[in-house]
Amino acid sequence: MTVHWTRRQLLRLAGTATLTGALTGALRAEGIETQTALPAAQTPHLPFGLTRPVHVGEVCLRAKDVARLKAYYTSMLGLDVLTDAPDAVTLGAGGTPLLHILARPDATPEAPGQAGLYHTAFLMPDRADLARWLVHVARSQIPLTGFADHSVSEAVYLTDPEGNGVEVYSDRPQETWLWAGNTVTMGSKELNIDDIFLKTQTRTDRDEYTTVPAGLRIGHIHLRVGGLETARGFYADGLGLDVVAGSDERGATFLSSGRYHHHIGANIWESRDAGPRQDAMTGLDWFSLHTSDQAILEGRRADLQAKGFAVSAIEGGFEALDPWGTRVRLLLV
Repeated sequence: MTVHWTRRQLLRLAGTATLTGALTGALRAEGIETQTALPAAQTPHLPFGLTRPVHVGEVCLRAKDVARLKAYYTSMLGLDVLTDAPDAVTLGAGGTPLLHILARPDATPEAPGQAGLYHTAFLMPDRADLARWLVHVARSQIPLTGFADHSVSEAVYLTDPEGNGVEVYSDRPQETWLWAGNTVTMGSKELNIDDIFLKTQTRTDRDEYTTVPAGLRIGHIHLRVGGLETARGFYADGLGLDVVAGSDERGATFLSSGRYHHHIGANIWESRDAGPRQDAMTGLDWFSLHTSDQAILEGRRADLQAKGFAVSAIEGGFEALDPWGTRVRLLLV
């Protein structure tokens, strides 16, 4: 079996015959048209984005069919089942919880025009892990929606069975990222699949992605919002994240902590002027940001309250509602 066979297989899964077509799917995903846990003592080395003063921790989804989503994420990514109950499931990697799925059998599907989740982005520890995972999804016939090289990262896009967007990616070394002052360059070009396989010396004749990498984490989350200025008022002015990319003309803004390319993306491509979110719909229930700095936790709480945002205490930190009612938790970990 050759590298080119696996490449063709990946293209078929993305519903296209060419890399250009796959890039189109990835650009569309970005909104641009053209069960055994490791003990805590074995904490893995984490990628750069997870070492920043603030980073994404966990995501919680509301699902009509918990079992179906559980099966998808355990098959597609190999996530470990950390807790399993009829009304809620927690999935993770290396003993760390990443994805919570809540049973909402009577919920209505969230419409694309609603504010909410655009995609959850799972960050592979390194490029070799991404390569092994690519072979896994190809040989498992898991549909893809596109893939692209974003200069700072190499990304693959999927959609889960209930319509939630998913990105799986690995970062390029941060010393290769291009910064102009406080703005980082993030492009979108064809992903060189052959190079990924060849440079990582990944076998394509068998599936060697036998378990989820212990260091896999959620690297960023991308949201649908009703307005970019309003989003920056909450996520930058309130939560203290830095605006590092995007523009009103592009219809998206990207924010991060500690010069990561982005921990949060927000766009209005499908949701311009969206109103409050509906709790009776599927989709995002809450997501968390983590920090190890008590001063950051207290400072962000004070800033949000001073700006009139609803803030409530929860174990380990606080929860705030963004302007569209998305629940955001800042936790001390």
